[in-house]
Amino acid sequence: MYFLFISGGEIFVVLIIVLMLFGADKIPEIARGLGKGMRQLKDATNEIKKEITETAEKQGIDTDLAKDFKNDIKSLKEDVKSSVDDITGPIKRNM
Repeated sequence: MYFLFISGGEIFVVLIIVLMLFGADKIPEIARGLGKGMRQLKDATNEIKKEITETAEKQGIDTDLAKDFKNDIKSLKEDVKSSVDDITGPIKRNM
């Protein structure tokens, strides 16, 4: 198992070092603080996204533009794939 290019053994060594540096009683406090920090970062990011979306909608800007592009590209890909399959179908069967 690799997590951020670190194997399980390396994670274990890091955890042992953290345990030795901070002690068993401080680790829950550190983890709690990291969790709160990550939560605040996520909330701030979501708030910024929400504000940008609301501002774009007030200005009349289409916020679904990326979705439209994605759907157009997907349909174009399917069209090309079916055309290639139609052309190469007899060739594949002969080989």
